[in-house]
Amino acid sequence: MENFAGHLEEIFLTVEENFGRREQHLEHHYNDVLQTLSQRYDERAAGLEDEKKSKLETLYTQLLACGNALDASKELIEEAKKVYRSQDKRLFLKTVVPTIKRIEDFSKEEMDLTLSTRLEFDTPLADLSDVKSMMDSINIVPAPSAPVINPQMANSATQTSLRACWSLFSDDTVEFYELYYRPVLPDTPMDSNTAPHVIKLKVKETQCTVRDLLPGAQYELWVTATNTTGISPVSEKALYMTVPSPPVIKQRECCSCPEAALIRWESGNPDPVDSYTVDIIQLGPDGTEEGITESVVAVPTCQCLIQLQGGHCYLISVRAINIGGPSEKSEVITISTTGTFFHLLEDTAHPCLSFSEDGFTIFYGDEELPISAMGLDDNNFTSCAAVLGDLIPVRGRHYWEVEVDDGTQFRIGVAYEDTERNSYLGGNTTSWCMRHILTPSRHKYEFLHNGWSPDLRITVNPVRIGLALDYERGTLSFFNVDLEQHLHTFQCHFQRYVHPCFGLDNPGALTIHNGIEAPKYAFMGHP
Repeated sequence: MENFAGHLEEIFLTVEENFGRREQHLEHHYNDVLQTLSQRYDERAAGLEDEKKSKLETLYTQLLACGNALDASKELIEEAKKVYRSQDKRLFLKTVVPTIKRIEDFSKEEMDLTLSTRLEFDTPLADLSDVKSMMDSINIVPAPSAPVINPQMANSATQTSLRACWSLFSDDTVEFYELYYRPVLPDTPMDSNTAPHVIKLKVKETQCTVRDLLPGAQYELWVTATNTTGISPVSEKALYMTVPSPPVIKQRECCSCPEAALIRWESGNPDPVDSYTVDIIQLGPDGTEEGITESVVAVPTCQCLIQLQGGHCYLISVRAINIGGPSEKSEVITISTTGTFFHLLEDTAHPCLSFSEDGFTIFYGDEELPISAMGLDDNNFTSCAAVLGDLIPVRGRHYWEVEVDDGTQFRIGVAYEDTERNSYLGGNTTSWCMRHILTPSRHKYEFLHNGWSPDLRITVNPVRIGLALDYERGTLSFFNVDLEQHLHTFQCHFQRYVHPCFGLDNPGALTIHNGIEAPKYAFMGHP
């Protein structure tokens, strides 16, 4: 109902805006008509004034001519009378002939006694065709100008739909709009022949929800406006995005400890997303959800180190965020903070090693691989049949155990990530390890760092060995788990984060147990 009410409000505002534009349109046209009529009146009045002036000037000239003729006639009559009354015969004969000549010349002049101009004024028909056209145009709505498509608003999309909005910055009357859209494919120019097909929608309002789209994809949109007169120019194009697909958590690359967890995932979207949100739900003692205890927002990359409380279980999921909104949650994984949990970095393993399905048992087979089949790179161990573990980068306390048998020669401990791959574990300055050597007379154990080991004898062969790493105290300790017996402690202030390391010096196997709670004796302190 709220959405429907909002929709009605938008329509109400649109009707009100259209009425206002129509009213302004009529007022503008009527003002133009009145201005044109005023111009015609001024032109006609000026014409009448010029015609009156011309007629008066002509009549005045004719009046002057008549006056001059009358004066000349009067003068000749008086002259003739004077000659006629003269008593001097000699003077009479002398003046009569010129006077008669003047009378004859005057009588030969013709006097136009008709009016030199018409008394009627010209009344030409006024050309008001342009006024008529303007009056007719009042009922003709002009074609709209180009609409302005708005930038995408936040949270305006789903995985398969998006809501586009646009507006008009002019006094246009519009009957309907046509919205055009097409997906933006990577590495495909929009003007090429392989550009995606354009889809068109006809809508009444200045907004439209486009459906049946691809998740996490970009779309190019533009719009035109139409009324009874014609179609507007095309608006500028705008880019909109649908909500991304849910990320995919890479469970084999996640690790944890009693204080934190490192979660890694992949986007699963062709276009980059703006950020990610990690949702954390703490489970109660009975395994029931206690609600979202925390959401880590604005994570820029595909991994996040989150701080947790020890001794609990958490359900963790990830959402991808872009301008369109948040994606659905990824599949949930369970993280336990009972102990330190990690997987092996199999891309560091010597080619002769293989792994169980769960990834926690390492095998060294009897058959030696030919050099051509090893496929070595700079990250693989080459001299020592070893592999590193992906320990969480948290400076705290970490504990794990390794299970072996009496006939297996092994090396277990920790090493820096850049430890030499062509060197043996414990034989350099970047690794610390416990080594088991099987001799004809006895089992020999060494605790190696930079190739040196103290002279120690272990009377009971351990088959389950506990390793306790304490960053704060700078120690790495080894224990016989079955006897709860301390074997040796390295005193080493680690300058960087270390990784668990595991090696086999002869065919055999070892199994790693992690994610378990550290026994109390592991971090009690040993000489």
